[in-house]
Amino acid sequence: MMDQNFIHKIFHAHQEYTKIPATSSIIGFFNDLLGVLFPDFSSHPAKSEEQVGQILEQLQTKLKSILTNNISLSGDNKQEIIEAFFTSLPVLYDRLALDIEAMFQGDPAASDHSEIIRSYPGFYAIASYRLAHELALLGVKNIPRIITEHAHSKTGIDIHPNAIIGEHFCIDHGTGIVIGETTVIGKHVKIYQGVTLGALSVDKKDAKVKRHPTIEDHVVIYAGATILGGKTRIGRQSIIGGNVWLTKSIPANSRVYYQALMHEDNESKPDLIIVKQA
Repeated sequence: MMDQNFIHKIFHAHQEYTKIPATSSIIGFFNDLLGVLFPDFSSHPAKSEEQVGQILEQLQTKLKSILTNNISLSGDNKQEIIEAFFTSLPVLYDRLALDIEAMFQGDPAASDHSEIIRSYPGFYAIASYRLAHELALLGVKNIPRIITEHAHSKTGIDIHPNAIIGEHFCIDHGTGIVIGETTVIGKHVKIYQGVTLGALSVDKKDAKVKRHPTIEDHVVIYAGATILGGKTRIGRQSIIGGNVWLTKSIPANSRVYYQALMHEDNESKPDLIIVKQA
């Protein structure tokens, strides 16, 4: 027979559980919304403008159900959140269209925009981030992170919904990318697989401070680069080479690359990080 004290403890945990809607409902809402915004992502494109309107109304009802079951929301502002979110869709759509164009221009292997929407993990990850970020800005708790973590599990790309990412953002390949909560990324930035924009400290006392780097406009970050720290700023028009490890800011128009050296067993010379300015 099970220990009754143990059963009581588990039951108490169930009673204290913060109820949120099923993950499947949240992900279903996101995928349905993405499908109406981009018919290439949908298996059933709308056949009329009236049908588009009906689908959007149905999605508003779904979001209302999700928010109603999310008791971590404070107050009775659910309808205001729904109206504000759907009012923001034209802007979000335009931003995602620019992201698609950035990936098309940035990848010689891309044959057309439809291929990017249907098959590129970078698009799915960015779309989940942009829609989740808007919900986070409106004060929705838990749900934005569930959306981006679903994309993380699907694509291998981990973007926190509270990060700030500018227009025309390109992710190439993407597997293993990590973009932390307080990261700020400017416009026309391109990031390759394995890049980490992370924190120098993982101390809980730093939860409310800027822990992740700032990447200015028109920066390219190649595969495997790691950039850490809330005070670290990568100046505009810079190129960060593969496998570079940075914890200090670099000025605009810099070229940073890693030079691996061949070492003898008795040598202690370090490999080099080289910074040049154009």
